[in-house]
Amino acid sequence: MPQPLNRHNRARQVLDAIRAANAPLSDQDRAAKYAKLGESPYRFFRGTNHLYWDDVWHDWRFALFGGRVETQTWLQGDAHAYNFGAYGHHDDTVRYGMDDFDDAIIGDYQYDLWRLAISVVLDARENVGLSGKGIRKALSALVNSYHDELAGHVEGEVPGAVTLATAKGPLEPFMNKVGSKKSRAKMLDKWTVLSDDGRYFAERPGKLAALPAPLASQLRKAVEEEYRQTLHGAQAEAEYGHFRVKDVSRRLDAGTGSLGLERFYVLIEGGMDHAHDDVILDIKQQTPPEGWRLMSAAEKQAWRRTFPHEGVRHAAAFLAIAEHPDPYLGWLHLGETVFSVRERSPYKEDFPTHKLDGAKPYRKLVKQWGRILAREHLRGAHALNQDDPGRFARAVVACIEGRRERCVELVSALALNYADCVHQDYAIFLAGNDFPARNAATPS
Repeated sequence: MPQPLNRHNRARQVLDAIRAANAPLSDQDRAAKYAKLGESPYRFFRGTNHLYWDDVWHDWRFALFGGRVETQTWLQGDAHAYNFGAYGHHDDTVRYGMDDFDDAIIGDYQYDLWRLAISVVLDARENVGLSGKGIRKALSALVNSYHDELAGHVEGEVPGAVTLATAKGPLEPFMNKVGSKKSRAKMLDKWTVLSDDGRYFAERPGKLAALPAPLASQLRKAVEEEYRQTLHGAQAEAEYGHFRVKDVSRRLDAGTGSLGLERFYVLIEGGMDHAHDDVILDIKQQTPPEGWRLMSAAEKQAWRRTFPHEGVRHAAAFLAIAEHPDPYLGWLHLGETVFSVRERSPYKEDFPTHKLDGAKPYRKLVKQWGRILAREHLRGAHALNQDDPGRFARAVVACIEGRRERCVELVSALALNYADCVHQDYAIFLAGNDFPARNAATPS
């Protein structure tokens, strides 16, 4: 068979892109990640964010309802249904929203909205079993709720996050359950052991692993010295003993897209008044967001002048987007590798969409997702445009004025078609890596 004259070969492009993205991983980590990607089309979508960004980076459709400097904000960068969840930090207030900013980047709001819409299709098919009509109604609810929220804040107001007090629909019982079943004490009991000699990490095979002595020493020193200099707010003034390292451990088998990156848990003293004042720091290797990879050389240079490394970028995004930023937010280096640092949330929990009973409750949940994404974009834009905090909302509202229905149609069609493409890409991945056939068929 003659060689092709060009590389317009989706199957080859998908396999090559996945292999290139995961080439730095060890054979063991790559095999573990590929096993997760092979679980389902939605899991595959979650673990191949690089494919999405490759596909949409220069998509002309952005110009129809945005694509301007004014419609840019801080993006979550990997918006999908299971990046929403319950979380809470030092004040023990349970919140619901996006709490993962590893891929955060500044760009047009539609990058997030489109990716979230695609994930709704995949999630609705896989976990909720909605009909085509039900999925279209859910997509309409998502897009309309997003734009309704922006339209309500054109003066630049910064809305709050969803809490137990403001949760509606399916979120209310979910958050009540999280609040009653989870706590800092229970989290520490799960991950640590308290003995006469003090608290240290528990033995959890497959979840935690001991560190070699030189690496453990290096990590302790980085936490107690460099990390403390990156803190903001009250924690920056905390006494040295607050950050005394009690134990360190390697975190295993966490995440999907980030699987294979270095990750550590570090137990620090925290307060000293109670037995459960100890704090677990989640220390995660940071790499450039997928959008950065596609920038021009000049754009990358400008980006690096603003964000010298990924720890700075991650912290800036977190402070901009999060309604209640983690006071333990910071970064550190181990050699040339930069890591973000934050507190491990005692309330981390995903909403189990597979337990929803039918289209109406799912639509109510999706409507909340649209509003939450809009609120995070509003906060991100406020941080970027402090002299005119309403600029972003006004610009997006102007772009869709009188054309809301067309906007819903565009996002819905894009999401449905791209979800079909994900099913095809997933089948290609299974075939190219000798996985047994499973949920690979493209829905009719």
